[in-house]
Amino acid sequence: MLLAEDDRAIRHALERVLTLEGYEVTAVADGVEALAHAHRERPDVLVLDVMMPGIDGLQVCRVLRAEGDRTPILMLTALVETADRIAGLDAGADDYVVKPFDVEEVFARLRALLRRTSPVTTGGGSGGGSGGAVADPGRGEPQISDRQVEAAGLRMDLQARRAWRGRRELELTRTEFELLELLARNAGIVLDHSTIYDRIWGYDFGPGSKNLAVYVGYLRRKLDEPGAPQLIHTVRGVGYVLRED
Repeated sequence: MLLAEDDRAIRHALERVLTLEGYEVTAVADGVEALAHAHRERPDVLVLDVMMPGIDGLQVCRVLRAEGDRTPILMLTALVETADRIAGLDAGADDYVVKPFDVEEVFARLRALLRRTSPVTTGGGSGGGSGGAVADPGRGEPQISDRQVEAAGLRMDLQARRAWRGRRELELTRTEFELLELLARNAGIVLDHSTIYDRIWGYDFGPGSKNLAVYVGYLRRKLDEPGAPQLIHTVRGVGYVLRED
C-alpha cells in the first residue's frame, strides 16, 4: 500500500494503525514522492490526501489514470461539499473518506477496494435481491453470462471491465463499474440501500451517509443521453432500480 499525506501526525498515525492491521505500508509526504513510488513499486492500493503541496492528490490520481493505471485509489479529504467529492471521482478515484475519519471506516473501505481487484462475484439476476430487493413485474430479464451482462440497452464486458450504452462506451471508475454491474444484473429489481452498500462496499455506512447517492448521481451523468430514457431510478425510501422506461 502507498500512503501519501503531508500532515506528519496523520501520516504517522495512519501508517502505524495500517501496519498493525496487517498492511505493508510505504508512507510519503507529497504527490511527487507518491508518483515516483507508484511508478516504481506498483502498490495494491493507494491512499491519497487531496490537499498536498506541489502535486496534490487529485493530480496524482489524474496522472495515474491517464497512464492507464487502474490501481484502486482511496482519497482522504477535509472538503465536505458534494462538488469536492465529485472532483475526486472525476479525477479517477474509487472512493473517499472525509476528515476527521474513524480508522474502522478506512479499514472497511480499503477491504472493499481490495476485494474488488479480484473478478466480481455478484450473483445472478435474482441473487442480489435476497432480503433486500423488490421485484418489478414489468422488467425485462437481463442477459447474463460469465463474460457479459446485457440489460436496458447496456452491455458490459466483465473480463475487460468495459461498458457501453448503445454504441457509446462509458468511462467508468472501478466503483462505478461494480455499481452498474450490480444494478444491471438485477435489472427491474429495486435494490435497497443496505443491500447495495453491502455488495459494493462490504459495509453499511448508515442512513446519514451520502456515499451511495454521490456515486449514483455521478453514474447517471455518464449514462444519461439527451432524448433517451433515464436508466437508474430512485425508489424513494427504498433504494434504486435499473430499467429502461
